[in-house]
Amino acid sequence: MSETVKIATLSGDAKFDAYVARPAGTPRAAILVIQEIFGVNAGIRRKCDKLAEDGYLAVAPDLFWRLEPGVELDPDVEPEFQRALDLMGKFDQDQGIRDIEATIHHIRREEGVAKVGCVGYCLGGRLAYMTAARTDVNASVGYYGVGIDGLLNEKHAIAHPLMLHIPTEDGFVDKDTQKAMHEGLDDHPKVTLHDYEGLDHGFATEFGKRRSEEAANLADGRTADFFRENLG
Repeated sequence: MSETVKIATLSGDAKFDAYVARPAGTPRAAILVIQEIFGVNAGIRRKCDKLAEDGYLAVAPDLFWRLEPGVELDPDVEPEFQRALDLMGKFDQDQGIRDIEATIHHIRREEGVAKVGCVGYCLGGRLAYMTAARTDVNASVGYYGVGIDGLLNEKHAIAHPLMLHIPTEDGFVDKDTQKAMHEGLDDHPKVTLHDYEGLDHGFATEFGKRRSEEAANLADGRTADFFRENLG
């Protein structure tokens, strides 16, 4: 069962939409799904639906709502891809983390689910790292997060498990950035990094040209095991 719900901001002065997919029975835990630069589109909703099939309450907040509510873009359509890049450039990531924190509070307070994880893709992969460092989320996963080398000064604040999936031929994350991530995080007791040789950005998308079936299934299997271990 899926629906759109309203979530109050931390300040309580506004509300934003979130797509919610519910499991058939009592949720084993909740997982917040953090969008790519393409909004809460069909691929992100499918991620939520699959998590619900696995017994989780899955929630995908519309993080672009302050710029334009309800953005849904297709990365395989060039004008929409360019529009997504423009939105990313205007997006306030610090404010986005506060909206993610508001979503975590909503899940615990309104849904009554205490254990909350998050999984993010692209921009969402970066935000998943930031969520691990800046909130009390119970477990986090980031797929092909961008610019994480610039956030390594926050790694001391990561108190709960974090897993990062890194394609080695990511067009948005160069080799120097990947090297810095490994040097900065390999010895962190809460962080696990997985490399995917020869893969590019977006390999685990649900739909479209970017998907690599074998690598996506491998990464998603690791993510499922990670959440089972850390969320239940």
